[in-house]
Amino acid sequence: MDSESNVLTKEYIKMMTDMIVLCATLALSLFFWIISLTMSAVSGNLHPVSPWRWLFSILVPLMLTGRALRRHSLDRSGALGALLVGFVLTMANFSFFSALLAFFITSTKLTRWGAEKKKKIDVDYKEGGQRNWVQVFCNGGVPTELALLYMIEVGPGEIPVDFGKQYSASWMCLSLLGALACSAGDTWASEVGPVLSQSQPRLITTWKEVPAGTNGGVTPIGLVASFLGGAAVGVAYFVTQLLMVGNLHLADPQWPIVAYGGVAGLLGSMLDSFLGAHMQYSGFDSSIGKVVGYESATTRRICGKPILDNNAVNLFSSVLIALFLPGLAWGVWPR
Repeated sequence: MDSESNVLTKEYIKMMTDMIVLCATLALSLFFWIISLTMSAVSGNLHPVSPWRWLFSILVPLMLTGRALRRHSLDRSGALGALLVGFVLTMANFSFFSALLAFFITSTKLTRWGAEKKKKIDVDYKEGGQRNWVQVFCNGGVPTELALLYMIEVGPGEIPVDFGKQYSASWMCLSLLGALACSAGDTWASEVGPVLSQSQPRLITTWKEVPAGTNGGVTPIGLVASFLGGAAVGVAYFVTQLLMVGNLHLADPQWPIVAYGGVAGLLGSMLDSFLGAHMQYSGFDSSIGKVVGYESATTRRICGKPILDNNAVNLFSSVLIALFLPGLAWGVWPR
């Protein structure tokens, strides 16, 4: 009887907690909506944001980060960072949100997949991923900044990618998509390659065989996975465009978004590997039989120098893809 009573008490507390969070979210969304209306009335040139958009932008990221925290995909600092990133991207554009969601869900699932084999390779492997705020902002910081710039440029809402009508806004959309696809491509390559690849990785700078786990090591399966990871983010963005944007027939074709995501994932993963081969130290520690990122008496250097860590390499890769890839897309985008 006592155990049943405890279970009922816990369920009641959980239900009440959910109701309190929901009520607080509703109040917060209405508060932001009133502020939006006030600013629009004062300035005269701003468009108020719907209270439903405020509600969705607060409630959905809150639910997702809460679930990720319970499943140990994020630690507490990572959950707070993800909540901020999710709120900004969702408020700016639902296509941004769906692309972020595709990256987060697929990356989390793949991180858990093949755990036993990854433990034998990765000295820093954590069960479930356990991303912290640094990892969250190195992957989501660039998209968050671009989403803020997008809201300054055109305000919250969905628009088609059309360089002829919305040049700068389209550039920002593709920059943001490229940064997320870059992160997804790198994650897919690093999570799928070690599990499925039957051959030794090759260092991207010399094409010599290196031990699994070496920074800068690539495999054919990993490269294919990086393209598919970026394409998955592109598909999520493209489908949301079809559902949410009106009069798409009057704009440039949107299907290249999928190909753009795949290319961003592949190039981002290769760029990440190139930077890792040069600026991350990799050595084989004979005492534990694994590749490590530090120097010691039992470590034999493989490649790289101790300049950047993995988070910094991820950040640099996403910044470079966000800066330069939209310019290439603008040159070949079908009109």
